[in-house]
Amino acid sequence: MAAPAHLQWGAEALWHALQPLLPGVAVEVLAHTESTNTLLLERSRVAGGRRAGDAQPCLLVAEQQTRGRGRLGRDWQSSIGASLTFSLALPLAPRDWSGLSLAVGVALADALDPPADGATARIGLKWPNDLWLLDAPGRGRKLGGILIETVALGQRRIAVVGVGLNVLPQPLPATALTHGYACLQELDAAAAAPQALARIAVPLVRALQRFQAEGFASFAADFRRRDLLHGQRVTTTAPGLPAGVAAGVDEDGALRVRAGDHVHRIVAGEVSVRLDPPPGGAAAC
Repeated sequence: MAAPAHLQWGAEALWHALQPLLPGVAVEVLAHTESTNTLLLERSRVAGGRRAGDAQPCLLVAEQQTRGRGRLGRDWQSSIGASLTFSLALPLAPRDWSGLSLAVGVALADALDPPADGATARIGLKWPNDLWLLDAPGRGRKLGGILIETVALGQRRIAVVGVGLNVLPQPLPATALTHGYACLQELDAAAAAPQALARIAVPLVRALQRFQAEGFASFAADFRRRDLLHGQRVTTTAPGLPAGVAAGVDEDGALRVRAGDHVHRIVAGEVSVRLDPPPGGAAAC
C-alpha cells in the first residue's frame, strides 16, 4: 500500500498569523514523532536556558504521533489525515494556573463551533480536558483532548499545550471506543486537518494570553454554556467521593460534585470522572 501523501499545512501563512501575537514564534511540521508534547518539553529541558531559540514560542505539528499521550497516561490514537495533533510551547506566567485546560477547551470549541444566539452548542466540554460532540444533553462522543504540561526554564515557566482532534472517520479497536468516537467531518463535511489548525491556532494563542492576564474567571461563563457534566450523575476516583451529581465548576475551575447534602470540590490532577450510563445504555468515560 502506498504511503499517505503529506498534507499541505500552509506553515508560512500560520507563521504570518501568529507572529504579531507571539514574536519569534516558530512553526514546524513533522511527518511523524512519538509525541509533540514530549519533544517540546525535552527541547526546553535540554536547553536549560542556554539556547535562546528553545525558549521561544513554537507550534509543532505532527502528521502522525506514534506514542501520543493523553491525560493520566492514556494513549491518543492518531493517523495521517484523520487526526490533527499539535503542541504549542510558549512562556506563560499567570497568577494562578487553575482552570487553564478549561480555558483552552473553550477557545477550541468556540473556534470550531462558534456561539450563536439561541443555538444549542454542538461541542461540549467534559471536565477537565476533553471536547465531545453532543448527541443529547450530557451525552455524546469524544472529539478531542487537551494535555497541558509545564517545565521551568531559568526564571520562566514554559507551558506546552497539546491538542488532539479527530478530523475524519477512522477504524479503531473496540478498546479505544469506550467513550465513543466523533470527528470534525460530522460538523463540516469538508473538514481537513490543516484547515482545522488554521481555524484554531490564533484563537488558542489569544486565549492563552487572556488567561495569563485574567485567569479562568473570564472564561467561566463560556465554559458553563458547554459544560457536558453539569447536572449529570458521575462516578469519580476521588477518595471518599465515589459518585454524585456534577454541579458545575467554581471560580478556579474545580469541579463541584454534590453527594447528599454536601458539595465536594475536585481539582484536576490524578482524578478520573466518568458519566454514569443512561438507563439501558453503555458507560461513557
